[in-house]
Amino acid sequence: MSVVVHEVSHGYAASLLGDQTARYAGRLTLNPIKHLDPIGSIVVPIITSLAGFTFGWAKPVPVNPYNFRNQRHGELIVSAVGPLSNIALAIIFGLLIRASFAYGFFSPSFITIAATIVLINLVLAIFNLMPIPPLDGSKVLFSLLPIHLQHIREFLERYSFALVLIFIFFVWRLLFPVIALLFGLLTGLSM
Repeated sequence: MSVVVHEVSHGYAASLLGDQTARYAGRLTLNPIKHLDPIGSIVVPIITSLAGFTFGWAKPVPVNPYNFRNQRHGELIVSAVGPLSNIALAIIFGLLIRASFAYGFFSPSFITIAATIVLINLVLAIFNLMPIPPLDGSKVLFSLLPIHLQHIREFLERYSFALVLIFIFFVWRLLFPVIALLFGLLTGLSM
């Protein structure tokens, strides 16, 4: 559901900026079936789970940046709102964990579920903020990049598949201390 919230957030932000493409496609819904990608939501998660980690994606919400009323910052806003929705979910469930301890009405199963939600949303947010196409961080970067540095965009787009693989298999584990720190700050728990 966190991935669904992430994608729907992109669609709603685009809608507020004047692009109704996601609305017309019926994708402004929290119904997870509408967001299933056969490869990214089923095949890849099964295969990667067998390898010891789970990776996958939802079908991206269609967005047409040419419909944005704010052409200068529209893509930046729409791209940033997905990871921000995951950060918001992590904060909400982190606060629920802290409140349950503070007021003494917690159960171990609630803590386990809420902690898992916090962790998943932190991972989704941080992963999607990486400036590698097609991740949201690349669109944020490209929106801020001056014209004379467009060669960086071209490089990242040309080698995006290889860069994503390198990031997943070699760089990603270096971000675990950051995720653990944020998890601890939000929940008061250790990983």
